[in-house]
Amino acid sequence: MPDMSASVSLAMTHLVPLAEFDKNKVTPGVLGFVVFAALALAVWGLMKSMNRHMNKVDFKEDPEPEAKSGASAADPEARRS
Repeated sequence: MPDMSASVSLAMTHLVPLAEFDKNKVTPGVLGFVVFAALALAVWGLMKSMNRHMNKVDFKEDPEPEAKSGASAADPEARRS
């Protein structure tokens, strides 16, 4: 069985560069947060507006003309006469 501490130390040496802070790397910073927050606020407002407009829509359909005259759609004899 290989020595576990050797594999752990090898894994840690690969992870250490991920934890270092490099001033030359680009980060989103405050401007990125402000843009993201503005987009999130705009999407929230659009969703609220869409919900308000969808609540105004009436989905009730008018009955078909055949149903008004009393003929049944399932009865083909009634449609012929």
